[in-house]
Amino acid sequence: MPLDQRQRKQVITATRARISEAEIQFNKRLPKVEISFDVRGSAWGYYMRKGRQRRIRYNAALFEKYFNEGLEDTVAHEVAHFVVDSLYRRRKTKPHGKEWREVMSLFGINNPSVTHSTDLSGIEVRQQRRFKYQCECGPVMLSTTRHFRVLRGTTTYSCRRCGNQLQVEK
Repeated sequence: MPLDQRQRKQVITATRARISEAEIQFNKRLPKVEISFDVRGSAWGYYMRKGRQRRIRYNAALFEKYFNEGLEDTVAHEVAHFVVDSLYRRRKTKPHGKEWREVMSLFGINNPSVTHSTDLSGIEVRQQRRFKYQCECGPVMLSTTRHFRVLRGTTTYSCRRCGNQLQVEK
């Protein structure tokens, strides 16, 4: 059964409530953020900014299957990214660094997890094709993204075992 409108509204309401909570804590009006349910695959959600447009994107399939966990953890996680970006935009901050952990702590989550261990069975997850590269100590597989970076000449990769530069297997 897909994520229904009532559940979507609950997620949106919880997101807005966390944002309001942060505005009160930091005594600062935060910019508007768009909320969507268009993430696919294994990620629960993303926060992204393009220019002045800010967006929190959630995975409807994961919320459908694990609604309460998502409402509790994912909403706080993504809102914390939004808050850190809004408050510290001009400074270099790590995605899950000190500032993000402080915001999570304000939300009552003292040991936040950066990754999830949610069972993904039944969730459509796209697998990236892998390409074989050669090294003196044996074959190494690179993702499609890394493979095309090598082909474009924008980067090279080294073997994690011996440090030699990897070569495309012909």
